[in-house]
Amino acid sequence: MIVLDIKKKFNSQLKNLENYLALVEVNASSYQKSTLGVLKLLVTEQKTPGVYVTLNKPFDIMQRLLQQNKIDENLIIFIDGITKVSENTKVKNCLFVGSPEKLSDISVAMDQAIKALPTKEKFVFFDSINTLQIFNKAGTVVRFVYFLASKIREWKVKGIILLIKKSPDDNLATELMQFCDAKIDFGGA
Repeated sequence: MIVLDIKKKFNSQLKNLENYLALVEVNASSYQKSTLGVLKLLVTEQKTPGVYVTLNKPFDIMQRLLQQNKIDENLIIFIDGITKVSENTKVKNCLFVGSPEKLSDISVAMDQAIKALPTKEKFVFFDSINTLQIFNKAGTVVRFVYFLASKIREWKVKGIILLIKKSPDDNLATELMQFCDAKIDFGGA
């Protein structure tokens, strides 16, 4: 059911766009369902490989969630910005950054991951901007999203930036919309 709702909203907001940058807003209570729903749409239904930047859940947990939801994790290169690992830790489809504070490392990892995907059509899913706000100043986060938007357009890929809704007076979504093609509100999806 949730994938159908997500598919409808994506199609209505992004119809006719081959490549785009979408700001996806979700409530904290629907965060995991919405994330998995978008990934299921992109990977399972559209057969699009991509890069998933995770700043909230470690790679191994995300991999297990994808397997449980029958989403092919082999079509995804993960960038894990939360797991602390030693320098010699190597995993086939994951680049470990170690902290959401390391914006330069995240940028380099995304560039490497996008270039490693052999297909023309691909996506970048950034989960989530809210986590960046915990570790970085607000102005730094907005500049990073501007940089991220520029890279997504340069790579000619589908971009999804996840934002967990806070209070109605939080103006981060408004600031970020200037860089995006659409805002998709999943509310309590």
